[in-house]
Amino acid sequence: MVRGEITVERVSLSVRFSIKVWSEKGKVMAEHANDLGSAGESPPPFDVFINHRGVDTKRNIAALLFERLDHLKRRPFLDYKSMTPGEEIEEVIETAIRDCKVGVAIFSPNYCSSDNCLHELALLMEYKKKVIPIFYDVKTSDLMLVDDGNFPAKQLHRFSVALELAKGTVGISFDSCKGDWSDMLKRVSDRVVEILKDLEDEEKF
Repeated sequence: MVRGEITVERVSLSVRFSIKVWSEKGKVMAEHANDLGSAGESPPPFDVFINHRGVDTKRNIAALLFERLDHLKRRPFLDYKSMTPGEEIEEVIETAIRDCKVGVAIFSPNYCSSDNCLHELALLMEYKKKVIPIFYDVKTSDLMLVDDGNFPAKQLHRFSVALELAKGTVGISFDSCKGDWSDMLKRVSDRVVEILKDLEDEEKF
């Protein structure tokens, strides 16, 4: 082979190599663009909103119910597990409630002292969501608002209406010391799944 032919061959190899490199770069950039596009899409709405008083239920029934529903692929929302740093709390909470299909309200001894819990419950009722009440270590007669000046009059009325609606709904009572945890979690999750399936069937028509 003469020197000129060697030079031509090297140039040809160099061109082919450059084309391959740019092709691979283009592929990677396209994949990256697709990833960015996917990342920019809004996540699907939550199926279930878990309304609870953290001091009473965060580390027991609320967390266990979240894990069970998550295992069943029924997207549950639980504030400290579902929110990320930097998000605006009130906006995320209201969006989750507005877009969910079912609410689970866990009533506990300190529930009625929390305006956050009562506000979430009121939103669930105002958005006309199907709500499953769980009476955790409380009776319905224990759930009452005390007008001690902590709530504005307008909010007090709003919270009272929501609370009475929830108390008038058939729920599940549970004693954390004597109750069967496995049975309770199954009953709640089964009912959630049943409601979700009914709603999905209705959407088909």
